[in-house]
Amino acid sequence: MSIRSAAIVVSAGKGVRFGGLKQLEPIGDHRVIDVTLAVARKCVDYVICVKVPGTDFGELSADVVVDGGESRSDSVRAGLAVVPHDVKWILVHDAARPLASIGLFERILGRLEDGAPAVIPVIGITDTVKEVVGNKVVATLDRSTLFRVQTPQGFQKAILQLAYDGPVDATDDSQAVEQIGVIVEAILGDENNFKITTSSDLERVRELMRDRGNS
Repeated sequence: MSIRSAAIVVSAGKGVRFGGLKQLEPIGDHRVIDVTLAVARKCVDYVICVKVPGTDFGELSADVVVDGGESRSDSVRAGLAVVPHDVKWILVHDAARPLASIGLFERILGRLEDGAPAVIPVIGITDTVKEVVGNKVVATLDRSTLFRVQTPQGFQKAILQLAYDGPVDATDDSQAVEQIGVIVEAILGDENNFKITTSSDLERVRELMRDRGNS
């Protein structure tokens, strides 16, 4: 069977703001990384986990596990280096977003299969947004054109590889692709697909998992 789609699950962050490796924290009977990998496994043909160098993550449900780098871009490059040759579509996902749904993965993959070069999930902003310089408000921004970006982010493999062939100065993978002139398509994300950054985020994930009857 040919391997057409792959997921790079980035789990190489050291959790400085969290105070430890949040991807190894328990949620019920599993760890954050295990829950994230399980969803990816159900949606793509091949799963790559990029982990913290020198750290034992134990048994992982991934086809291959590689060490990440100093930056997120370095870690994505490490994942790209082991993507099978015949893969056409790549989804890059944060390990710290364990509540991404199968449906979200499938919608992004579906758009790639239909020919979209790059697809990201986004969430609208409901609060008024101000631009502040120092302690002074300099502008009120039009929130109708502003969105929060989530993962998984999906790409045609050749496009993502091209974006990472040179030096990358980007906060996420879609920005790296934008920098080579590719139009990125946005689809509706999921409010529950938030990133674990603080201990309160982790507790919220645990509560949502309990409400769903998952452990």
